[in-house]
Amino acid sequence: MEITGAKWPDAHYDPEKMATLAIAAHEITGLEAVRYPFCNTVMPETLGCTIKEGTLDTQPQIIDFPCKEKKDVAGMTVPDKLLENRRIRTILQATDIVKSRLSDDVPVIAGILGPAAIACCLCGVNNYLMWCITEPEVLEELLVLGTSACTEYANALYDRGVDAVVIIDSESGPDLFPPPLFESMILPHYRSITENLRGHSILHICGDATEILDKMADSGFEGLSIEEKVNLAYASQIVAGRACLIGNISPVFTLLERSPEQIKKEAKQCIENGVGILAPGCGIAPQTPVEKIRAFVAARDEYYGLG
Repeated sequence: MEITGAKWPDAHYDPEKMATLAIAAHEITGLEAVRYPFCNTVMPETLGCTIKEGTLDTQPQIIDFPCKEKKDVAGMTVPDKLLENRRIRTILQATDIVKSRLSDDVPVIAGILGPAAIACCLCGVNNYLMWCITEPEVLEELLVLGTSACTEYANALYDRGVDAVVIIDSESGPDLFPPPLFESMILPHYRSITENLRGHSILHICGDATEILDKMADSGFEGLSIEEKVNLAYASQIVAGRACLIGNISPVFTLLERSPEQIKKEAKQCIENGVGILAPGCGIAPQTPVEKIRAFVAARDEYYGLG
């Protein structure tokens, strides 16, 4: 951000600054792909949540949501002109800028919220946790809405030239959602999404997703992005080639806090343990020094004898 002048919070809302910052992570640090946006509030705000815009080093946050009670869910629909909404239009415009500035061999990846995350944002975490047990049919309405919005948005990104979409859906993970309900309440929506997407797809779930890894691998997503809380060697055995494992270096405890040599050591071990694509387990912290990200990239190159 300091190098480019494209800083948060403006880079969340200005397509030119968003594109500039996204490309800089590729050009300055050597990260293979260009990945954006940098927050998870695009779809929640589009569907009715109130957002606090964030600061230089904090992401935008949801401060209010539309579904306070069960009766509020009945009025929720995907807007007829979803793709013309201000926030989504910004991402699509940023995509056009990114594609115009890059060669075709640079992967372009966009992150969007999945159905569970959208549902949780729309009704608040307390309702989300209660309704999955006491009112599953109400929560199902929000999951259906989220699935529809997610699919339409993702396909619009593919149409603009995005190579892969990451569906960020940590609210379906065991840290929040009861694992016994994952197969019946969440998995059908994932299969609907993957059956209807027109490009490469990745599922990202924060936290310890160990209990649902097997079902995640059956969802149809080509890539599964996991956090450092998941034992990678074990995950490799469970997934067993059904999807590409992505991760799982800690963005805080490793990339932000450890030395370049320690970062290299952990990254190489990650590859040894079976990761298909070396990546941070979640978003890179804003204050992470550039040299540490370069060390992370160098670890991959050294391991495979590249460069």
